[in-house]
Amino acid sequence: MTDRDAVLAANHAFYRAIESLDEAAMAACWSRSISDTCIHPGWPILRGWADVLASWRAIFDGTTYMRFVVSDPVVDVLGDVAQVTCLENLYAIGQSGTAHAQVAATNVYVRVEGGWRMRLHHGSPVHHAVSEDPPAGEAS
Repeated sequence: MTDRDAVLAANHAFYRAIESLDEAAMAACWSRSISDTCIHPGWPILRGWADVLASWRAIFDGTTYMRFVVSDPVVDVLGDVAQVTCLENLYAIGQSGTAHAQVAATNVYVRVEGGWRMRLHHGSPVHHAVSEDPPAGEAS
């Protein structure tokens, strides 16, 4: 397996861990170090594994269903560090209702003990321009 394929597999495991709402599966994805950093859309910067884990715990506790369709992944491997940029197409059901969002994400991985573990996850909401004119063929 190439490094690129291994990083894509780690990235896939990260999104499956979120969908499973499984804290242990999420922990297996991260390097679990004081350098771990996570920026969820609309959240402050979380630094250190303890704060990152607490954020996932809060998300999982408030969510009953989450589905990701990841599109446009681009992988760059630079020695023992790799990054994946992608679009997260998210559908979730939680205590506050239903959400559908598109998020631009950057996931940074480090090679640890022969595998790739996340060091940084940063998600930013994608805002789509809204036209003042209705689409062609629709009544106004």
